[in-house]
Amino acid sequence: MSDRLFIFDTTLRDGEQVPGCQLNTVEKIQVAKALETLGVDVIEAGFPVSSPGDFKSVVEISKAVTWPVICALTRAVENDIKVAAEALQYAKHKRIHTGIGTSDSHIKYKFNSNREEIIERAVAAVKYAKKYVEDVQFYAEDAGRTDNEYLARVVEAVIKAGATVINIPDTTGYCLPDEFGRKIRFLKENVDGIEKVVIATHCHNDLGMATANTISGIQNGARQAEVTINGIGERAGNTSLEEVAMIFRSHHELNVETNINTQKIYGMSRMISSLMNMPVQPNKAIVGRNAFAHSSGIHQDGVLKNRESYEIIDPKDVGIDENSIVLTARSGRAALKHRLSALGVELEQEKLDQVYEDFLKLADRKKDIHDDDILVLAGAERSTNHRIKLDYLQVTSGVGVRSVASLGLNIAGENFEAAASGNGPVDAAIKALKKIINRHMILKEFTIQAISKGSDDVGKVHMQVEYDGHEYYGFGANTDIVAASVEAYIDCINKFC
Repeated sequence: MSDRLFIFDTTLRDGEQVPGCQLNTVEKIQVAKALETLGVDVIEAGFPVSSPGDFKSVVEISKAVTWPVICALTRAVENDIKVAAEALQYAKHKRIHTGIGTSDSHIKYKFNSNREEIIERAVAAVKYAKKYVEDVQFYAEDAGRTDNEYLARVVEAVIKAGATVINIPDTTGYCLPDEFGRKIRFLKENVDGIEKVVIATHCHNDLGMATANTISGIQNGARQAEVTINGIGERAGNTSLEEVAMIFRSHHELNVETNINTQKIYGMSRMISSLMNMPVQPNKAIVGRNAFAHSSGIHQDGVLKNRESYEIIDPKDVGIDENSIVLTARSGRAALKHRLSALGVELEQEKLDQVYEDFLKLADRKKDIHDDDILVLAGAERSTNHRIKLDYLQVTSGVGVRSVASLGLNIAGENFEAAASGNGPVDAAIKALKKIINRHMILKEFTIQAISKGSDDVGKVHMQVEYDGHEYYGFGANTDIVAASVEAYIDCINKFC
């Protein structure tokens, strides 16, 4: 029988501490509801005493969700705890998360105190929190750098005081995986009453080991993982929820299960990225744009023959429709044939060989190979009924005036024109485009990248739109970033028109 691992999500607390990632209360409620649907067990909703906004958010999240435990963070300070309890008054399942630094560095420089006094303060905080809620979680801040014998004394004392969950944070991301695992094991073997509580891990990624440390902690007895969506968090970030969930889904031999509905992972990732304006790095495990992309010819051939040759995770298991075969100079004939077949073009082997040689020459010169490029090489053309082209684009904008855009499209040989105003030139141009293409499309992602340096160089725009329940990607490149944006949007539309 598998052990149950509780997923404690702190995206709305630790994740939101990232500069520029602050959310308003409405957005936090949206995230909390999505986390509930995702299947997280505990939502750390905020640090109520820190600001009126955080207090309000914890109150409203408590009202909005039903099943997860709603947790509020405090310091080992009575007023913090009192305010947290007040913020949690509407929660169906409530938890106060209190604690104090336990490393010698924190004791000496942060608190100007000593080890015995820290234990006294920790015990007092837990006892005070127990007056308000039954479920009290204690964190030993900087436990990663805390002497194990002293840490065991602290943990034993707070368990006797009534703590139900013990959080062991690697606050600075310093520990090595085997070191962190041994720390959890030491507590399991040397603390009286440890079997009565759940041990939690809370790891940071300063040295890139947050997930590894978390897994090591769980292998040594921890049964709660504190995580964030996309691994966002202070400095280099926190342990990534999606990585932990998929590790245990992939490694059945570990006999650990979570309640996470993994098919909702990718959508959750996109939501957080959008709301917090934090792009996900393309090579990010599980949710990065390239996580299921294959460009090497050897890999492409293997995946096309059997997905499991190079994919240990089915993309559908995390909410992605399919893997991506990316055509580059490293792609082989199998990938080219696959792409042509998807475009409705079937070639004899001799013709395929010829097209492949031309393809390699083009791929050496061009960074991105699009479907149109492939069709031209194959001597084919898409149906004109499905071709939308930009005829012209004119935009006026400035300071103190509203931007206005007018554009013309050629759709299947017919010309259409429209104009619109917007909050900036790109917004105006997209609105004018939507007047012609009267479809309900949702812009999910919009990123701009300078291909090289200098204000006169080409900019590349990547867009992702959702239409009729499916997501489509588009690209545009131009020295005019507004034109590149429109071209990218049209590229998306051409994928389903």
